[in-house]
Amino acid sequence: MQANFDEVLVKVTDFLKSEAKTETVIGKEFKLGEFTCVPVIRMGLGFGYGGGEGEDEKKAHGGGSGAGAGIGIEPLGFLVTRGAEISFVPSKTSKGLSAAFEKMPDVLEKFLAGKEKASTN
Repeated sequence: MQANFDEVLVKVTDFLKSEAKTETVIGKEFKLGEFTCVPVIRMGLGFGYGGGEGEDEKKAHGGGSGAGAGIGIEPLGFLVTRGAEISFVPSKTSKGLSAAFEKMPDVLEKFLAGKEKASTN
């Protein structure tokens, strides 16, 4: 029996295209008053395949193959729009050092705005 890796990969890829979507994990985009909320996910996948054949000392021939795949899907949060404004609302909050890094763009923006305001006065 010879396995056709290309066929298996096509079938797995087709399955992922149809099932590994934000809609199947946490739902479709929805309206909440004047806000439009779009779910965001993180997806990772891995594939492995191996095969071989050989003969023993009695000239008996044998072969085998195997394949495996894994997928991980994690809801991250929502892109939220209101008019021309777009923001990201995470589904979980960060703590410690990662929270500080996430706040750095806002802190830097406020710092630069304050510095610019001070230089114009």
